[in-house]
Amino acid sequence: MKYFLWLLKAAIFFTLFAFALNNQQDAIVHFFFGTQWRAPLVLIVLAAFALGVVVGVLGMVPRWWKHRAAAQRAATPPADAGAATPAPAATPSNDPALQQPPIHGI
Repeated sequence: MKYFLWLLKAAIFFTLFAFALNNQQDAIVHFFFGTQWRAPLVLIVLAAFALGVVVGVLGMVPRWWKHRAAAQRAATPPADAGAATPAPAATPSNDPALQQPPIHGI
């Protein structure tokens, strides 16, 4: 399995390398107000991919913060944890009304 993964990674690398070698022609990207960017096509594709990754990560940051705060709240014990509290009532663990769905995320 380990060799198969290395073979797959090598195939992906050589495919992308061949793509880069075949797309060295200059291309022009026209922006607003008459500005333009002239660069090899592979750099333009790489820049568009990187920009998409950055926008996607920035779009997910608020959700990550929300999930992280929820995980920290769940991990910290309540302030009165040392006080004597009655033991919870014994309930069957297979009761579907009492089971909560698993929490996904960070």
